[in-house]
Amino acid sequence: MTLTPLDWAIVAGLLATLTFAATRTQRYATSVAGFLAAERCAGRYLISVAFNMAQLGVITLVWYFQQNYDVGFTSIWWGLMEGPAMILVALSGWVIYRFRRTRAMTLAQFFEQRYSKSFRVFAGLIAFISGIINYGIFPGVAARFFIGLCGLPATFSLAGTTFSTFFTLMVLLMAIALFFVFLGGQIAVMVTDFLQGVFSNVTFLILIGFLMFTIPWEHMADVLMGRVWEGAFVAKDVVGAVNPLAGRSMIDPFDLGKEENFNVFYWLISVVVLFYGMRAWQGDQGYNAAAKNAHEARMANILNGWRFRVLMLITIVLPLAIRTLMHHPAYAEPAAAVQATLDTLATDALKSETRTPLATAQLLPVGLLGLFAAAMLGAFVSTNDTYLHSWGSIFVQDVVLPFRKKPLSTRAHLRLLKSAIFGVAIFALLFSYYYEPSQYISMFLALTGAVFVGGAGSAIIGGLYWKRGSTPGAWTAMTVGLCFSTFGIVVKQQFVGAMLLKEKLAAYGIESFGTRPAWLDPEVLAQAQIAALELAKVTPLSDTLLWIHTNDFITGQILTFVTIVLSIASYVGVSLLGPRHEHDLDKLLHRGAYEVEADRVIDKEQHAPWLQKLGFDPEFTGSDKWITLVTVLYPLVWTVIFLVGTAYVWKFGAEAESWLAWWHGWLWFVFGLGIVIMTWFTIGGARDLRAMFRHLRSLEVDTSDDGLGK
Repeated sequence: MTLTPLDWAIVAGLLATLTFAATRTQRYATSVAGFLAAERCAGRYLISVAFNMAQLGVITLVWYFQQNYDVGFTSIWWGLMEGPAMILVALSGWVIYRFRRTRAMTLAQFFEQRYSKSFRVFAGLIAFISGIINYGIFPGVAARFFIGLCGLPATFSLAGTTFSTFFTLMVLLMAIALFFVFLGGQIAVMVTDFLQGVFSNVTFLILIGFLMFTIPWEHMADVLMGRVWEGAFVAKDVVGAVNPLAGRSMIDPFDLGKEENFNVFYWLISVVVLFYGMRAWQGDQGYNAAAKNAHEARMANILNGWRFRVLMLITIVLPLAIRTLMHHPAYAEPAAAVQATLDTLATDALKSETRTPLATAQLLPVGLLGLFAAAMLGAFVSTNDTYLHSWGSIFVQDVVLPFRKKPLSTRAHLRLLKSAIFGVAIFALLFSYYYEPSQYISMFLALTGAVFVGGAGSAIIGGLYWKRGSTPGAWTAMTVGLCFSTFGIVVKQQFVGAMLLKEKLAAYGIESFGTRPAWLDPEVLAQAQIAALELAKVTPLSDTLLWIHTNDFITGQILTFVTIVLSIASYVGVSLLGPRHEHDLDKLLHRGAYEVEADRVIDKEQHAPWLQKLGFDPEFTGSDKWITLVTVLYPLVWTVIFLVGTAYVWKFGAEAESWLAWWHGWLWFVFGLGIVIMTWFTIGGARDLRAMFRHLRSLEVDTSDDGLGK
């Protein structure tokens, strides 16, 4: 066991603080609106900190640890392509502003408002199925992470009975998340996520500072440049010829020709998904309706980018520190200990998932290891209580209750919500227990998420912004997204046995499914034919589907993009070809004569015409304007740097040493910026938290606000 009593005390202290805070919210979650949407009273900083923490679970961190261990700083450069999309989203309040104006508590409720009740049920069911399958691997990833980080044994004995540490730990972790949700619904989720967000901010900055000061940059540079590999220096006169990172550079974003998973195409598609999938994914749907009003929701989204940059810095520094540990000769002893454990694991995906906690336990001293373990526990709880709340709520609100003709009492409604949430937890435990990791987490999440998001994005954007968008168009887009993404899951996930048999055939010298070497002797050929017959039994699909499955270029990200294109085309085509009908968007968005008094923004200012053209409507106050301008200016500056830098490198080229110096300076700049952002958002979030509780204490609960009305 790697954690000391001091480390465990830190973990216990955070858990005790969160439990105390959750119990304080119980009295306010007595209504359906309180349980589902925190009575719509959250401020921008509270939402921003809590929402970002809900998104940044253990699984997300492991996802980025896997990615950045492979691609290093190159992910940062190509990620800058998201800058223009982020600017547009921030200024326009893309999707977020209009969705909040619908006053819908779930996305499927909006679908009923915009399309039909039957489409609400269909979309709710697809969202639920897609969501729980996507969520199904979360507990397992987290349990494996903590087993590696804490050095826990595979089994333990209690009262003469042997138990699986993996399953037991999953149960304990899920029990904590369930406890918080049951206590106070979305109010408890948001309060505890905020506290965990503040704690994680501080912890991650401390860890980043420690790693940057204790691991010499020269050692990291040796590994990033490919000057050392597997604990040995590469001879200087042959570095260019045998560089193990050639075509997979860790620092030069233009040297990724051999990187199959996280290449330029991956980042281009990420930009499309950012724009197309806004508010489509419902894993954190409780936050979509929690803001005081639509403007506050828009401001929270504008602020989101700042905090995300602080949290994500750890996903660069830690994996590169681990890569240095694993490959530099100065760390041969701890690297050997980590590698010895990795060699016992069955698949590359499982090794990639487990490497970070094992190596982190070697890197961090007493105290800091406890802080990291506590922060990761907070990351797990924040995401899992949010996802449990979301998927359970969606199942009840959008699949079960629309069929009831008589409304439930508030007490029965809340009991049903909690029962559904408990059911989601049981499913996730069983799914994680039996699931065997076979590909990168990001690819699995992209595919399973696309089951719903692939079609829902068209229905959301078309429903909020296009009067001609029709119900048949929404049905078609959702069906196309469902069918094509399900096809992708089958192709990429269900042939693990086939891949093992393919490796068996390769051992006999057979490189493809239809050929064999002429020199293969009869006895070996007979063994190969047996393997081929076994392959045929587990592979009922054609060679074409096998090719798709085994082709490294056709990743979950590529299949997601194809799903999006097909869904958009079907939504637009069916809406234009069908009977002409224009929906009343003013009524849908509660504008003009339909405006709701509770959503009205009292303080309004008139701005210069050029500001109004940029999206600054009268709801922006003076401080809102400056916050937005500074927030938008940041990605704008980096977008210019990206465009100028890309053009320069394509024209003149850049030496690896120049890239190395650039990323060294970038690290220290973002680290300093992170300290400022942490202080800013902690103060703002604390003010919002006090204001929310003040509002809840004086609120007159509306029991009819149950998220079921059209």
